[in-house]
Amino acid sequence: MANASQQIGWEFWGSELKSRREGAGLTQEELSQQLFVSRALISRFESAERQPRLDTAIQIDEVLQTDGFFERLCRKLLEASPYTSYFAPVAELERLATKICEFEPMIVPGLLQTAAYTQEFVVAGNPFATDKDIEDVTCARLDRAAILNDATRPVYWTVLHEAVLRVPVGGPAVMAEELEHIAQLVRERKILLQVLPFAAGAYPLMGKSLRLMEFKDAPPTAYTEGAYSGNLLDDPAVVKRAQEAYDLFRAAALSPEASLTLIESAVEDYRRCASTT
Repeated sequence: MANASQQIGWEFWGSELKSRREGAGLTQEELSQQLFVSRALISRFESAERQPRLDTAIQIDEVLQTDGFFERLCRKLLEASPYTSYFAPVAELERLATKICEFEPMIVPGLLQTAAYTQEFVVAGNPFATDKDIEDVTCARLDRAAILNDATRPVYWTVLHEAVLRVPVGGPAVMAEELEHIAQLVRERKILLQVLPFAAGAYPLMGKSLRLMEFKDAPPTAYTEGAYSGNLLDDPAVVKRAQEAYDLFRAAALSPEASLTLIESAVEDYRRCASTT
C-alpha cells in the first residue's frame, strides 16, 4: 500500500491532471479517446484511485503539451515506492481489488510468501544484496500480504503448478514453513487454492504467471510478468482471453481438497529432510 506521502503525491498528480485537462478545454471523455483508454480510467487517475503507468504519463504530456511534467512526477513517485516501477501500480490495485485470481508456474506468489522464503528468493536474484535491501523487500511483501487478514479481504483464488512445491527455495526447513503457511491459510478459509500437477502436461501461457483482479466500481485487469518487466492489461478483449486461460488452469488442476492433501504431504517430506540434515 502506498504510504501517506506517496498517496498525497498521487493525489497531487491527479489534481494537476484535472486542472491541466480542463485548461486545455478537454473533457475526460475527449482525453480518454486521445489516449485510447476509458473515461472511467481518467476519472480514477484524477481522484488518485488508480496509479498511471509511466507510458501513460508520457502520453498525457504529449496530448496536453505539458513538457514532461506528468512523466517526471510519475517517475519520482514510482521511485519512492518500495516496489519496482512496473509492479507499483499492481501493488496498489491489490488493495482495491474485491477478487484476485492468480496462477504461478514456479514460485510462491508474493501474497503467500513467508519472510524466510522471500529472503532466500531475494538473495538468489541478487547475491550482493545488503541486509537493508533484503529487509526492505521482505517488509514490503509482508505488508502486501496483510490484505489476506483484513475483514474486507478480497476473494483470493490461486492455482500453483506442482513445480512451486518441488523447487526447494532455501532448503527443506524454509519450504516446510512456507507450505505449512499456505496450508494454514487454506484451512482458515482465507484463500482457495488448487495445484496443477505435473501429470496435467502442457498448459496455457507455458511458464508465465497470470494475475486477474476485479473491482467494485472499475473494469477488471490482468497482469503478466516477465524478466524485469510487467504488463498491466485492461483492454476488455485481452482481459477476457486471460480469464479464459485461467478457467483452463482451474479445470486442469486438482480439486481444492486434493491440492491441500498434496501440500500437506510435501510439508511432511520437507520436515523429514530437514530433520536428517
